[in-house]
Amino acid sequence: MPKTYYIGTFIHSLTLTTLEIVEHGTICVSNGIIQSIHRMGEDYSELDSTLPPSALLQKLGHDNNAPQLTIRVIPKSHFLFPGLIDTHIHASQYPNLGIFGKTTLLEWLNKYTFPLEASLTDPVKAKRVYTQCVQRSLRNGTTTAAYYATQSARSTNILTDVVVSLGQRGFVGRCAMDSDLQPKWYRDESAEAAADDTSACVEYCKEADGSGRVRGIITPRFAPSCSRDTLSRLGRLLAEGEPEGLLCQTHISENSSEVELVKQLFPECSSYAQVYDAHKLLTPRTVLAHAIHLTEEEIALVRSRGSGVSHCPTSNMALGSGSLWVRRLLDEGIKVGLGTDISGGYDVNVLEAARMACLVSRGVAEGGKGDESKISVEEALWLATRGGAEVLGLGGKVGGLEEGMVWDVILVGADEVPADQDGEDAEKMLNGVHHEGEQTKIGGKVDFFGWESWEEKVAKWLFSGDDRNIRAVWVGGELVCRK
Repeated sequence: MPKTYYIGTFIHSLTLTTLEIVEHGTICVSNGIIQSIHRMGEDYSELDSTLPPSALLQKLGHDNNAPQLTIRVIPKSHFLFPGLIDTHIHASQYPNLGIFGKTTLLEWLNKYTFPLEASLTDPVKAKRVYTQCVQRSLRNGTTTAAYYATQSARSTNILTDVVVSLGQRGFVGRCAMDSDLQPKWYRDESAEAAADDTSACVEYCKEADGSGRVRGIITPRFAPSCSRDTLSRLGRLLAEGEPEGLLCQTHISENSSEVELVKQLFPECSSYAQVYDAHKLLTPRTVLAHAIHLTEEEIALVRSRGSGVSHCPTSNMALGSGSLWVRRLLDEGIKVGLGTDISGGYDVNVLEAARMACLVSRGVAEGGKGDESKISVEEALWLATRGGAEVLGLGGKVGGLEEGMVWDVILVGADEVPADQDGEDAEKMLNGVHHEGEQTKIGGKVDFFGWESWEEKVAKWLFSGDDRNIRAVWVGGELVCRK
C-alpha cells in the first residue's frame, strides 16, 4: 500500500489549553490515515530536501527498497496543522459577504438573505455561487464545513455536488421553513413537503458520495421559521437516522428580538431550547449556532442533551447580536466549535472567527466576567479544530494529528524577512517596481524574522494569517488545494 512520509514541524491541540509542537518529526500516512508518528531529536534537523530518498529512508530506519513510498520535507518556517473546521456557514449567502446595511437580524433576512437564496433555484447561478464559496473555504484551510443551502431541494443538491467534486468534507442541509415568517414566495408549501424534501436531500448525499465524506444534515432554519408540525416531523427524521449518525443544525438565541419572538410563537414552551427539545431536536447530534442569550436553565438542558454550540463571534459582532460568554459554556462541559456564519459573518476564514473569539472574550472579561473569561491562542485553535470536530460528531476522526486519525491537514507557511533586505528593496516593493525574471513572494501579512519561537509564530499566524499562508490542503489524504 502506498505510503507518504511528511518530515518537519507539525503542531496540533493536545487539550483545550495545550498545543503540541514537534519541530523535528515524521508522520507516515497511508490510504488517508495516519499510520505512525515519530518525534525525533535535534540531529533530525540535518534532514532536508537535498538528501536523496535513499539517504532519508536510511536515517529514518526504513527499507530503502520499499515500494510506492513518497517523502515530503516541510520547508523552513512552515508547519503541518489539522484542517480548520467551520461548524456554521451559509453557502447560499456567499455573494452577500460583507453586506449588512443598517439592519438587525430579522430585517436583514428579509432585505438581503431571502431574495438571494430564492434566486439560487437557477442552477447556473447556484453552481457559480457554491463553487466560489467552497473553493474560497478550502483555500482558507477549511477541510470540514457544515453548510446551509436554501429552501430548494434542487439548489441544495447542487451544493452537495460541488462539495463532493471539490473534495471537501462537509455536511449539506436544506433549510426547512414553512411558517409565515418567510414570504410566500420563499417557504415550504407544507410540513409534509418540508420533511419529504429534507429526507430526499439526505438520501441524495448518500448517492452522490458513497464514502460518507459529504453527508446530509437536518436543517430547520430556526424555530420561528418552522411550524410545530414541521419541527415534529424533522425530529422523527433525526431519530430514524440515529444509527447512521445523522446530524441536525439550527440557530438558537442569536438575537434578543428573536428570543422574544420565540416566546410569542411557542408560549407552551418555557424557553427557546425547550422548543427544540419538545420536538426531539435537541440531541448529542445537534449543532446550535450562536446561543448568545441562553439562560442558566437552557444551558443545563443543552448540556444534559449533549448538544453542541457553534460560536460565531464575527457574525455576532457584525449584526450586533451580542457577545457570547463562551467560557461559561466550556466550563459547563458543552461542546463548542467555531462558525464563520457568512454572510452574517464577513470572512470565510475560520481564523478570523478564532481571533474574533479571543477579542470578544476580552470584552466579556472587561464587562465584568473576569480575566478567566478570556480565550487564549491555544483555546481558540482548539475550538477551530478539535472543538469543531466534537460538535460535528467527528471527534477522534479529524481535528488532530494522532495515529488512526484521518489526514485532513493544512500546510501553513510564511516567508522569512530577508536578513539583507535594505531600504532600496523596500522602496521598490512599495512603488511596485518589478524587473522581468525576478521572483516575487507573496507571503501574506505574517512576517517571520527567524528569532521567534514556534509558539510566537503560531500566535502571529492566528492573529494575522489569511489564505496566503495556507500552502496546501489535504482531505482524506487527497491533495485538494495547493499554491
